[in-house]
Amino acid sequence: MLGRMFGSGREHNFTRPNEKGEYEVAEGISSTVFRAILDYYKSGIIRCPDGISIPELREACDYLCIAFDCSTIKCRDLSALMHELSNDGARRQFEFYLEEMVLPLMVASAQSGERECHVVVLTDDDVVDWDEEYPPQMGEEYSQIIYSTKLYRFFKYIENRDVAKSVLKERGLKKIRLGIEGYPTYKEKVKKRPGGRPEVIYNYVQRPFIRMSWEKEEGKSRHVDFQCVKSKSITNLAAAAADIPQDQLVVMHPGPQVDELDILPNHPQPSHHYDPDPDASSPAI
Repeated sequence: MLGRMFGSGREHNFTRPNEKGEYEVAEGISSTVFRAILDYYKSGIIRCPDGISIPELREACDYLCIAFDCSTIKCRDLSALMHELSNDGARRQFEFYLEEMVLPLMVASAQSGERECHVVVLTDDDVVDWDEEYPPQMGEEYSQIIYSTKLYRFFKYIENRDVAKSVLKERGLKKIRLGIEGYPTYKEKVKKRPGGRPEVIYNYVQRPFIRMSWEKEEGKSRHVDFQCVKSKSITNLAAAAADIPQDQLVVMHPGPQVDELDILPNHPQPSHHYDPDPDASSPAI
């Protein structure tokens, strides 16, 4: 990016000097980080100065279109460097998993009329054997299953789940939840109680799950509540013409929609004329 700013085609460039002849080329990047980045144009290596966070250096490299990898960046804090590189790898890996494994299940759910998808990731060795007579009572029959040990290992790390969630948000999905939950695999035993419903015990394994929707967030209800009250006066002309006794007439009055913040204690209204006492303390509201 810096090379294009001062390249041969500068007449078509957005880089222009100010009244002092200075160029503003890296707004938002600190002078310390920019000084370190300038070394890249001399040696091809950026040595991260002490006191500069790796995410800050990463953001500057992204802005200037400089490759951020182990051959370009040298720093003493290897943990922070490896964290950024792992985030890059996790993003690329999950985008592959999303297209190859998750998206086909989302399409299957959509074709069946669903508006969301719940995916459970099992290992290649997991076996699901539910009893038809005594199935699990947790609604797992609506879950989609992916058998992939690689994807299971990917979701073990909370950092990878955070990256996956950001990717799903970027792709326009809503109400995203990622985590670890218990999933029933097979029936262990059935406890039968005299005169009661048998209790089924399943073996549960902790496995990653993804829940997401492709619809907008549900809006708040706009219904109007009504309440029935006995009217003291006849407000219905048809009822008046029919000479219906007043005590048998029921009229529907819409109840006011009151927010919790609008429910305030009833205090007597102050008069419009108010002459404050200079010696009295200020009233608190």
